[in-house]
Amino acid sequence: MVKPQKPPSGRTNLASCIVATVFLIFLVIIVLIVYFTVFKPQDPKISVNTVQLPSFSVGNNTVSFTFSQYVTVRNPNRAVFSHYDSSIQLLYSGSQVGFMFIPAGKIEAGRTQYMAATFAVQSFPLAPTNEASAATMPITTTTMGPIGVPGGFGGTNNGNRIGPTMEIESRMEMGGRIRVLHFFTHHVKAKSGCRVTIAVTDGSVLGFHC
Repeated sequence: MVKPQKPPSGRTNLASCIVATVFLIFLVIIVLIVYFTVFKPQDPKISVNTVQLPSFSVGNNTVSFTFSQYVTVRNPNRAVFSHYDSSIQLLYSGSQVGFMFIPAGKIEAGRTQYMAATFAVQSFPLAPTNEASAATMPITTTTMGPIGVPGGFGGTNNGNRIGPTMEIESRMEMGGRIRVLHFFTHHVKAKSGCRVTIAVTDGSVLGFHC
């Protein structure tokens, strides 16, 4: 005759709950360690390679030009960077003179993407300057230009006199998200700011500093 089995005691149930709880806590700790060491989200890095003004005109104390900027954007994460809130803003004497939205896109994990933006800047007045002092102002180029053009895209002045100059500021922002392990979504943002020195006489870029 088979004896009926006794139902599990309260101690057995309590021990099972403790073991399950400890296992879940251990699992959560492992996931967090992996998340913050291997998959920790990082902001993308923007590097400005070239700034050019394909067209430039000045007259009646106003100026207009076409602005081109070439950059590389590196995604250091182990997940795809989806950007959708990105723009380039041009400032002159503290006022916005140009603006462009950057189309949404994706940069694969660990990859670097080359991006180019070109847009027209409508005519705006030049700020009053002391042309006598501007004519003798030395320009120190801080960015190397392409092969064959030493010291920047306008060349160096080697201490010689140059014409009046103007300075614009380029601000680039890229916002988006990184989705880690198909579960966690982290919002990231990359920024870049450059000051560009331009010769008013012909619109050549004498140098830029980012």
